[in-house]
Amino acid sequence: MSDCIFCKIISGDIPSAKVYEDDKIFAFKDINPQAAVHFLVVPKTHIGSADEVDEANSDCVAHIFKKIPVIAKSVGIKNGYRVITNCGPDACQSVKHLHFHVLGGEQLSEKMA
Repeated sequence: MSDCIFCKIISGDIPSAKVYEDDKIFAFKDINPQAAVHFLVVPKTHIGSADEVDEANSDCVAHIFKKIPVIAKSVGIKNGYRVITNCGPDACQSVKHLHFHVLGGEQLSEKMA
């Protein structure tokens, strides 16, 4: 999608601090970290949100969840992490490209903010 910021990050048109990449996914540091370690994992195929996950693209989402523990370990997360995705305006989804926030590297608050 030509106007999607995450598609532009994946293509290299917008710079990012990449932490992982393979043929299906791209992971990069969040520019406004909410924890000691905070990165995003996005599918390279444009999927608008969790509402758009279906039979045709669910294998990519499964791949993301297989890779999150590997990526988390590679960036130094040792004692657990939180995975968050926002879906739609009431959840404050700011970029309409499915993405998963991974937060860790410290004791996280029990409160969701």
